[in-house]
Amino acid sequence: MPAHPKDPSTRARRNAAATRAVLRRDLSVQMPALPDRVWQPLTLAWWVDVWASPMAPEFEASDVHGLFMLALLVDDFWSADAPSSRMSLAAEIRQQSQRFGLSPIDRRRLQWEVERVEDAQEKGARRRGRVPAPSRRSADPRSVLRPVS
Repeated sequence: MPAHPKDPSTRARRNAAATRAVLRRDLSVQMPALPDRVWQPLTLAWWVDVWASPMAPEFEASDVHGLFMLALLVDDFWSADAPSSRMSLAAEIRQQSQRFGLSPIDRRRLQWEVERVEDAQEKGARRRGRVPAPSRRSADPRSVLRPVS
């Protein structure tokens, strides 16, 4: 009896990326207030940067609690006097920040790509009909190469 090929929907490995996304800045994301405490200025700057980043729209309400804990670690890092305590805090901050895609390698692992400003402007202009879509056949990039003597 001949074997029938599997239906593509039943294949075990489809190389689907569950978290793949192109991140865009969203200025409407509300930055939650940090808990009452005297915060280091660098921690406050970090908090503002996190919530102004393109990753902020990806955060769920439950992520805010983890970001609060991470803010405490960051604040303790900037308050620490001993280099050994800073080293251990830096390691913990690195591990915890992975969950939120706060570094380029973390975003790569999550398959998040930050939309480039030029790309966003070009797409917007194309939607408004000002710029034609790029042609599929572009010039050969090797045409600028010249022999070296």
